[in-house]
Amino acid sequence: MPSPGVPDTISTEESTPSLTDKFAAVSNRISAWAGSYKTFLLAIVIIVVWAVSGPVFGFSDTWQLVINTGTTIVTFLMVFLIQNTQNRDAMAVHLKLDELIRAMESADDKIIAAESISEEMAEWQEHYHQLTEEHAEIADTTESVKDEVKGIKQELESVEKGT
Repeated sequence: MPSPGVPDTISTEESTPSLTDKFAAVSNRISAWAGSYKTFLLAIVIIVVWAVSGPVFGFSDTWQLVINTGTTIVTFLMVFLIQNTQNRDAMAVHLKLDELIRAMESADDKIIAAESISEEMAEWQEHYHQLTEEHAEIADTTESVKDEVKGIKQELESVEKGT
């Protein structure tokens, strides 16, 4: 059952993609390409070609500047692409977790927006830490009771065998 205000399905109507949508699509493609083994091999080939060409160019300052400039530009652009991809992935995970929280009756709805409320975060961490400790104590008590019951059963079995 969808949440109020959330469409049942994603619209399939064709509309002109916004600049944000276009950037997201390009970002996804480049991120997937940059994370592949083929790209890693390409980077190794470029470095090897650059290193082998060193003697040809006399290991000049220009030769060093080429690799430094190239790697700086690629790194600069990749920072933004990776950040964009991580932001969208984090948002998707938050939305999915929010939907799970909304779907569970016993869940605390106040934590749905936890990532945007920094002041209360420490209080919530303490609250859930205490709940974890209480749960551990209950689990320990349960194990103790189970051990006692097991011991009593063994005593009863030995008494029954003795009679």
